[in-house]
Amino acid sequence: MAEVKLEDAPRKARELFEKAVSAFERDNLEYAMDMFLSVLELEPRLLKARKYLRAAEMKKFKAGKGGELTHLITSLTGLGHMLKAKSAMTKKPTEALVAAEKLLRMDPLNKGFMRVQAEAALACDMPEVAIQTLEIAREHYPKDYDLLTWLGQVFVASNDPTSARECFERVVAARPNDQKALKSMKDAAALATMQKGKWDSATSYRDVMKDKDEAIELEQQNKAVKTGGDLAALIAANLKRVEQEPENMNHRRALAELYSRDGQYDAAIQALEEAQRISGGDSAIDLSLSQTRLAKFDRQIKDLEAAGDAAGADAARAARAAFQMEDAQRRVERYPNDLQFRFEYGVLLFEADQINEAIQQLQMAQRNPQRRIRALYYLARCFESKGQFDIAVEQLEKASGELTMMDDTKKDILYALGVIYQRMGDKEKAVARWKEVYAVDISYRDIAAKIDQAYQG
Repeated sequence: MAEVKLEDAPRKARELFEKAVSAFERDNLEYAMDMFLSVLELEPRLLKARKYLRAAEMKKFKAGKGGELTHLITSLTGLGHMLKAKSAMTKKPTEALVAAEKLLRMDPLNKGFMRVQAEAALACDMPEVAIQTLEIAREHYPKDYDLLTWLGQVFVASNDPTSARECFERVVAARPNDQKALKSMKDAAALATMQKGKWDSATSYRDVMKDKDEAIELEQQNKAVKTGGDLAALIAANLKRVEQEPENMNHRRALAELYSRDGQYDAAIQALEEAQRISGGDSAIDLSLSQTRLAKFDRQIKDLEAAGDAAGADAARAARAAFQMEDAQRRVERYPNDLQFRFEYGVLLFEADQINEAIQQLQMAQRNPQRRIRALYYLARCFESKGQFDIAVEQLEKASGELTMMDDTKKDILYALGVIYQRMGDKEKAVARWKEVYAVDISYRDIAAKIDQAYQG
């Protein structure tokens, strides 16, 4: 069962989600969890709601200083929900998943509860939910190699052999004589290689496709970046589609993309402007227009550099930067409720050292759940540039607390925290934050040098 994106969820679910996020931001965690659970009743495949729900549960659990004793107590008090979840697993897996969520609300780091929730998710054909739970378990129980093996198996079943291989490699590193784990690692590595090389699509798909014209066009699309003749054929085919269905914006946008790939930026811009005129105003088309104009600038700069015209290339770069800023501002004015556009504008303002203006945009952008963490990160960078280190730390600590996994964003946040603590003269806190990154990714920026320097005094 495929994951549902927020924009594709039912309207009522989206409304409840916004209320839940607002409550989460105000630290009204009980209400936020109630709302997120209501969202999941309407749309159980909305993984973003489960991520926020888990973050709220973790935040409450950590605030209560839960530990091993808490796990023992919740295992006893949650026994009823546990039995209900297990008994419903086969015939009523949806009910099992609901019961499992109640268990995790009691204790989000109880290993038994996490296992039951992952089992229920798989029974409901929601492997992405199981993966989310098992990845949290991996982070908090890194030496539970049975859990890690299970996560690898779920990755394989979900057609993600690269992630599966990473799991099995860690198991083999800890258990070098485990032949089953070794075989799983080799099988996952082979699958990952096949997937990367697209060997699995190397058969003659022409013979199995009913529509031979569709097969030819698909082949041309795959080769389009290399073969001008194929691009010309695809452009002609899309022009015919636009003529047949002039109101279909997808055809017009596809045509513009093909023009761009062929370097015909003016034609692409014209196609998008016509699409915008017919649609009466579409933010997605507006964004495509911006990207196409920027691509035209990039080609111009590249051509000037190739011709040895350094001054012309510098002038084109300045024109590109000016256009990008003005265009971002226009989009915010045109679509004031689109928080993604405010985020992008805020980042550009930060990079242009227009700090107060950037803060204004980013403070609004953080209401977008998809950009909240990055908005907090850039807000912190803004306050840091103003020398307001305490406010910067507050933003980063808040962002770090909402991330349960050590992804690239969390690494950026912890690294920035270390830098600010260092500037505040708190070396101990600075090194503590850097160590968190160093422990999982020694190659991140100059983190190895920072830790080595700290140990050398």
